This record gives sequence, C-alpha cells and structure tokens, in this order.
Amino acid sequence: MKLDTLKKLYLEELRDLYSAETQLVKALPKMAKGASSAELKQAFESHLEQTKEHVERLDEIFARLDEKTTGKICKAMKGLIEEGSEMLAQEGDESVIDAGLIGAAQRVEHYEIAAYRTVRTFANLLGEDEAVELLQQTLDEEGETDKALSQLAEGIVNEEALTQDEEEKDVATVGSRRR
Repeated sequence: MKLDTLKKLYLEELRDLYSAETQLVKALPKMAKGASSAELKQAFESHLEQTKEHVERLDEIFARLDEKTTGKICKAMKGLIEEGSEMLAQEGDESVIDAGLIGAAQRVEHYEIAAYRTVRTFANLLGEDEAVELLQQTLDEEGETDKALSQLAEGIVNEEALTQDEEEKDVATVGSRRR
C-alpha cells in the first residue's frame, strides 16, 4: 500500500497495534505461568483480560471504518515478546527472573503507550471521535498497567531479588574469610 494519506497511515498503524495486541494475548499466559510471584502472576492474568478488551476495541474501530484487521505483523512486539521468552528460559533465582519479567513487560507497555498515543492523535486529526475515545480508554489502561508493574517492581519482587544479592554477598564474604 502506498502511504500517501494520513488515513492510510492511520490504518497501517492500527493494523500494527492489532497485531501487537493479538501477539500479546498469546504471550501473556506464558508469562503468567513462568512468574513465581503470586502478585506478578495475577498482574499478567489481569493484563491478559484487559488486552482481550483492547483487541475488541480495535475490532470495533475497524468495523466502523469498514476495514480489515489483517495484513500487518508487528515486528517490534514480536521482538519484545522474544525478549520476554528469553527471560522465561533463564535459570536462576525466581525473584531475579520475576524482576526481569517485569522489565520485559514494562518495555511492552511503553511500546504500546507510544503506539496508542500516535493512533489516537491520527484519529483526532481525522475527526474519528469515537475511535479517539476508544483509543484513549486503552491508552489510560496501558498507563495504569505500567504504574502497577512499577509498584510491583519497587515492592516485593525487586526487594526479594535484592535480598538474593545480599545473601550471595554474605556467602562470598564468609567463604573468603575461611581461606
């Protein structure tokens, strides 16, 4: 498709977001399963349900535009999900892995926030008022998810990972004294 109008660019960006969200629907159950913290598991499970709603909103926007959702694969989300999968495959302390999973999830959220801001702006410029409202609702939820992940990271998960670091430091200190 030749991108010679803002509407065409808007549709391409919407398709990219649709691909991103549908990829995330498949990835979040794996993230939840791989998390050891009950709070993190719950956060991933909650975000899965929210992400399904995001897909429904995008479906609604495409239906109003009488356009198809297909035709685009979000390579950025594919890469972000691969990074999360690499974290799941790591061996090590569960709390440290959880801290890494939160980081991977926040990178996803930041990508989505940027993408939704872009399409919301395009929708506004194109006079797509209903789409602006739906996109803003999703954008607000993505921001809330990012804040929740930050709180989780600053709370239990990173503190447990830090405790692991301190325990290793203590073991190393005791070991060096024995020599």
